[in-house]
Formats: sequence, structure tokens, C-alpha cells
Amino acid sequence: MQAIVIDRAGGYERLVLRSLPEPPLPPGHVRVAVEACGVNYADCIVRMGLYSSAKAYVGWPITPGFEVAGTVAELGEGVGDLAEGQPVLAVTRFGGYASALVVPRHQVFRRPQGWSAEQAAALPAVGLTAWYALFELAAPVRGAKLLVHSAAGGVGGVLVQLGRHLGCEVVGVVGDPRKVEAARALGAHHVIDRSSEDLWARAEALAPQGFHAIFDANGVATLRQSWQHIAPTGRLVVYGFASMLPRAGQRRSLVRLAWHWLRTPRFDPFTLTQHNRSVMGFNLSYLFDHTERLERGMELLLGWADEGVLRPPPIEAFALRDAAAAQRRLESGTTVGKLVLRP
Repeated sequence: MQAIVIDRAGGYERLVLRSLPEPPLPPGHVRVAVEACGVNYADCIVRMGLYSSAKAYVGWPITPGFEVAGTVAELGEGVGDLAEGQPVLAVTRFGGYASALVVPRHQVFRRPQGWSAEQAAALPAVGLTAWYALFELAAPVRGAKLLVHSAAGGVGGVLVQLGRHLGCEVVGVVGDPRKVEAARALGAHHVIDRSSEDLWARAEALAPQGFHAIFDANGVATLRQSWQHIAPTGRLVVYGFASMLPRAGQRRSLVRLAWHWLRTPRFDPFTLTQHNRSVMGFNLSYLFDHTERLERGMELLLGWADEGVLRPPPIEAFALRDAAAAQRRLESGTTVGKLVLRP
């Protein structure tokens, strides 16, 4: 099999394509012949050596990747409800940048109706992140006002679609004028282009009393202002810290990371109580032991995809050997939708 291997933290040059023996197939597992692998910003953080769960569960060397789509190649003992050759998608805690993948049966799912392998590979990680943030944590009621940062990206795009489906008023934030129409097409009622207008002045005009929920993966760049624009009983959901990390072509700087860390707001429980606001955070890679919860989330996502509530994102595909180019493209901040790798 072919796989991208990272031996130690560093730049794009650390993403090396290697030929590896296929892993054994334990009972209760499925071997998937991979046709497409989703690319996520978390994969870039793994390469930088800054992803805590990668250190906790794997260490070096590591193959990044959380999601794939392909066909069933082989069934482990005890797996009788799938057939070889069946189109599937799979969720994995690392290891996805490969031409073959072995995962437990409960991490393998059918593909949405009418979705290609590339489209299906782009769903699990961003879909589960958005589902957990919106349904398990934010829990908005119909008519609630939501603000979604990075609304034309992977997680943001799913949040916009599902928020609209719930009957909420969705305000999307983008950082490039070319992304405005993409966010509108996903269902955002209002789109704020922070590159050309005052983000928080516009947000305040749209929600003078504040937002029921704000979804923020930016980190220090927006966290403090996001908190200030939460309505009483509202929730700030944090699932990343992108603005703290290097962008395309930048080298990792521990000094810069420390500076951003020092500037990151700390939320005092007394203040939370007085304002009736909540700050909630999570990392999907630490939730893999919550199998029933994640299975329920995936089944909901697949149903919404079948019904057309969730639409396939725009896809930009790279060969597996070009994983470095894909990560550089993702870090540029100019992408819309999802990137995938083709083994």
C-alpha cells in the first residue's frame, strides 16, 4: 500500500509518500480500498507537531488523515453485514492518507446516495464536528441567531446548512470577497466579509441583543469579541485555534505561539455566571471512544445528505503524492469547500 508518512514535525517536506506493508485484519475490522482521503486543517497541525491527540495516540512516525471513502476490500472475522466491493466511507483517528485502511466495523458507513467517493470522503470529519458543535453543544431553538466563522469552509459550510435546516437565522463570516456567494449559496441569511467591512459592527447591527451561539475555530483573533457578542443564555463553541498557527509558507515559531497563547482570553466562571453565557469546547479526535454518540451523528448526517439538506461541497482534488501541495493550498486560506487526495 501507499501512504504519506511524517517522521517528525516540520514543513511540507515532511509529507513523504512511502510503500508500506498492508496492516493485518483483526476480527471485527474492515479493510477499505481507499479511493479518496479528506484533507483537514487538523492534518496540517499534525505535521507541525502541535496536535495533542496525535502525540497521545500515535507519536512519530504518523500518517495523518481522519476520513476516507472507497470500497470494502476484505472483511474481518465476525463482520457479516457488509460485502466486498461495497461503496463505503470510514472515519479514522489518523492513518487516512493511504491507499488502504483497516478500521473497526463501527467506523465504516454507507455512502450518501448519489455522492461520489471524493464527495463522501469530504463529509465525516467536518460533518461530525459541525453536528457535535451545533446539536450536542449549542442546541439552538428555532429562530435563534447563529454566527458562523469561516462559513465557506468545511465545518463552517456544514454549520450554515444545518443551522438553516433548524430554522435559525444564520450569519456567516468569510475573509475573502470570493467566498461571499459561496456562503450565501450554502444558506447563510447574512454574510459578513471581514476583509472589507467591520466584522463586529455589522454583527452587532444584525444581532443587537447578541447571538444564541457563535462557532469559532479562529482562536485569539476573534475569541474575545465572539464572547462579547453572545446573548444571555447563549453559547460560544470553540473547536480550533487557526489564527495562532503558521499560514502557508510560514515556519513554526514557538515564540509566536507563546505570544498568541498569552493573548488568548481566559474565561472567569464568575463572569460566566453573571452574564449567563457558556463557553464550550471540544476536539473530535478525543471523542472516538463515544462510539454510540458518533454513530448516531453519522447516521443523521447521512440521512440529511440523502434528503438534500446537506449538499456535497465543492471539491478540489490532488494526487496522494501531492499531499504537500494540498496542505499548502489549505493553509493559504483561499479555499472553498473541501480538498481531497486520490491514492
